[in-house]
Parts: sequence; structure tokens; C-alpha cells
Amino acid sequence: MMNEQDLSGLRVRQPGLMTLIQDAGRFGQHHLGLTTGGPLDAEAFYWANRLCSNEPSAAALEVSFGGLVLEAEADTLIALTGAEMTLKINGTEQDSWRSHAVAKDDLIELGYATSGCRAYLAVAGGLKVAPQFGSAATVVRERIGGLEGSKLAPGDFLCCDTGTSAPTLSLPESGRPDYGTDKPLRVILGYQQDHFDAVQQALFFSSEYSTTERSDRMGYRLEGQEIHADIDGILSEGICLGAIQVPADGQPIILLHDRQTIGGYPKLGSVFTPDLARLAQLTQGARVHFEPITIDDAHNQLWLARVRRERTELVPC
Repeated sequence: MMNEQDLSGLRVRQPGLMTLIQDAGRFGQHHLGLTTGGPLDAEAFYWANRLCSNEPSAAALEVSFGGLVLEAEADTLIALTGAEMTLKINGTEQDSWRSHAVAKDDLIELGYATSGCRAYLAVAGGLKVAPQFGSAATVVRERIGGLEGSKLAPGDFLCCDTGTSAPTLSLPESGRPDYGTDKPLRVILGYQQDHFDAVQQALFFSSEYSTTERSDRMGYRLEGQEIHADIDGILSEGICLGAIQVPADGQPIILLHDRQTIGGYPKLGSVFTPDLARLAQLTQGARVHFEPITIDDAHNQLWLARVRRERTELVPC
């Protein structure tokens, strides 16, 4: 068995507030009670990997709030996307949304987020992490994925390929996600919508809510106008990404990637998946509002977004 001295990679000097190894997610394991995990901002995760010429599902780092410091123990290529965090290599500030060559002994530093809260740091070839149940995605609550199912700690070693022939690339501003907070979160109403009468639905879609301190990778708890269903609960059932649960206190909860696999609260509908990235970039006290869309509209928007992404060309730099 090889030890770390035989491997190449990155050494964690400071782990930041909450840094996790994530790949695209752990699918097909809900029957075992294992949730999906994966990046909260799938679009930024995708572009971080593309900028390093990786497969879209390659394992990378999700850096919440910032403060990460790494030392390169190999020549490689990195890219940072997502929230606005200062990126420095050997003390010199570098641009996000593009890839950078780093050499052995280089110091990579991420500042604290000034806008948004989650950034993604990819490395050429992806991080080399043994999958568990088909994925390297870290879910701390389940103690699975990543490095022993935990967030990064000082001294951790992140194995990756050494050397790379991949070019340095940049994503034009026109192709970057729009994290504007004035846009509504689009909602696809679900089959339990009839348990919320017309007045309750009108209250929900005409009101503004605040994100609270009780928001994490499991879900965002909101505070604002109460809404109520005509039932107190349902038999526990599977829960989809973005589901809007409404508990007895009438304050909606939007469930995210580390959500429980089943639940018994009534659900008004689900937030349109691409809009969850904007939600996951919000910190405590941010304001959100909602608008309904049909499932046909959602399918059309997904296809349009896919075409735009496929037609976006990275620029050599």
C-alpha cells in the first residue's frame, strides 16, 4: 500500500470554516437511507471542473464562507468559481472563473466571501477519493464520503494528478451564473398543492421571506408569512430536491442536497432546481420571494439552459 510520500496532491494548511469534498452526488441509494449530497451550486461546480478540463462529475472542493489555505505538493492546475472569494497564489491575487497553473510548494489562499457564500475549487484530473456507495460526496451527518465523512481539517492530504497538459482557460462573464437576489425562486406545484387553499397559495406567492440561521446543506428554513395546509401531516414519503415542506408553525423549509430521504410534512411544491444555486449562495437575513411555473415551462427552461451552456466557449488565457 502506498503512503502519502508516494502520492502527489495538496496539503491543507487551514481548512476554512466548512470545506467539503463533493462530486456530482450519490444517486440510487435512498432505499438505504443515504441522501444524495453533491454541490449546492451545481452550475459553479460544473464550470470549475470544465475550466480544469475535467469530467463534469469530478471530485472538487466546496468552500463555504472561505478561509481555505492549501500548499501544493505537486504541479497542477486549479480553478475557483462561485461566491466572490479572493484567490491568492503565493500572495498574488488571481482571478476567479479561470484556471491557473500552480507549482510544487505554491501556497493557495482563499479569502472570506464578500458576496455569496459557497465557492468551488477544482484541480486538474479531479481529487482522487475512494468512492463510498458510488460517490465521493461528503455528507457529514451520515459520516460518509470525502475524508472519513468529515469536513477538511488541518494537515489533511488531497490526492490529485501531478503535472498537466491541460490549457489555462477562462469563462467569459456572459457565461457566468447570475446570482442576483431580485429574481424570484420559481416553484413547480406538487400533488399536495390542493391541501393549500387558494388563499394560502396567494399568501405564499405574494409574500417575501427571510433566510434564517437555521439554514445548512440539509435545507433553508425561512421566516415570514405563515401558510397552513388543511392537514397536519402525511405518511412519510420520499422527498425530492427543492421540496418546500410546511411544518405546523407555517414557516416553509426548502430542502437541499443533504436532506433526509423521507418526511411527513405536507409540501406545496418544489423549487426549480437551477434556482437552488442562487438560494444556496444566500446568507442569514437575505430576502427571497417565489413565483409558480408549470412543469412544461420548467422542462423548456432546462433545455434552454443546457443549450446555452453547451454553446458557451471557454477562452484560452
